[in-house]
Amino acid sequence: MNRFNADLVNALRGIVSDGNWQCIGEKSLFESPCTKLYAEDREHVVLVRTEDGRFWAMDSSCPHEGGPLDLGDIEDLGNGKMALVCPWHHFDFCLETGISSTGLQNQVYEVQVVQDKVYINTQNALLSPQEAKSSASENSLCSWAAKILCTADPKEKVALTQEVQDKWNSGKITEVGEMEPPVHPCRKESLTVLQPGKIKRGKGGTLASRIALLHSLANIEQWAIDLSWDIIARFSSARLSTGESLPHEFFNDFVKVAGDEAKHYSLLEQRITELGSFFGALPVHNGLWQSATDTSHSLLARLAIVHMVHEARGLDVHPQTLSRFTAQGDSKSVQVLEVIYSDEITHVAAGLKWFTYICSKEKRDCLTTFHELVKKHFKGYLKPPFNTEGRKTAGMTE
Repeated sequence: MNRFNADLVNALRGIVSDGNWQCIGEKSLFESPCTKLYAEDREHVVLVRTEDGRFWAMDSSCPHEGGPLDLGDIEDLGNGKMALVCPWHHFDFCLETGISSTGLQNQVYEVQVVQDKVYINTQNALLSPQEAKSSASENSLCSWAAKILCTADPKEKVALTQEVQDKWNSGKITEVGEMEPPVHPCRKESLTVLQPGKIKRGKGGTLASRIALLHSLANIEQWAIDLSWDIIARFSSARLSTGESLPHEFFNDFVKVAGDEAKHYSLLEQRITELGSFFGALPVHNGLWQSATDTSHSLLARLAIVHMVHEARGLDVHPQTLSRFTAQGDSKSVQVLEVIYSDEITHVAAGLKWFTYICSKEKRDCLTTFHELVKKHFKGYLKPPFNTEGRKTAGMTE
């Protein structure tokens, strides 16, 4: 970052007041209405350029639920006032004051243009667009997450997941980083995709029925791999209402979840092959990803719906699924299902752990918040059977 040297400060003393002024680059670099400026302490700033050529700056994360203000729209409030509107929940923030009509307030920063250079008065150590581009690590956890999400072949997805997990655990990847995940993970074009209700799973009474059940589970596990990497990439820069970022342990937990899901897919795919079929031989659905889309704006909602509802439902149906394979004497499939069940308990526990962590930090009532989010984001209703023992082991007591 090119900070003012002594001569430059003296030359501009009559133009700007004393403060933490930083030059972020030539005016010509900022033709777009909104430019995200990355900060070393992750307190990123959005620089706004209005049609009249004036510049404004404020924190890039919406104080409501952390929405990306750099992707927002600029609106005229009248009386010469302009606002930046969050794309998630449409909270507006006056460019001059940072005050929203909702009562919230965002931090704003003074901006000056001197000799065609743009300066921002902030204590945050900002990177210019060129510096941000050159410093963006291709070896960050989020860059790998995005790469895995964009990998269509499930075997390659599994291999990459295992590689990244090993690198993260061994310290060869240390930076979480930031990377916008794709709207939808890539899938092989050969897959036949149907609506969830159109998939026939069978009851496990025949070989074909058992293959259909395992195929359905393999499809779920492939989506589970993507959901794990998506929560890492999508919420890597999330801020709690306290202003805190997510601790390193959060990423440790979901890298492990991703690795487990990759293992599960491999076990199921291998078993399907042993039974004379292959993954992709039957239709699949993308119902799980709809939940990801519906909760892409909120980490709490994602944890509640994906990890505390969908994953917990996986625990609920396990005893019945296991009994069907046991009744047919399919001991190899039973072993696979037992491995998956044991791991899935820890995944529900991870979701619960971080849900309660955030609620505690933000002074929310966990149970009330959970029920509100389920009512808002879960399509359908929860019905028996419930695996009380499995849920209790995962920490879900209510």
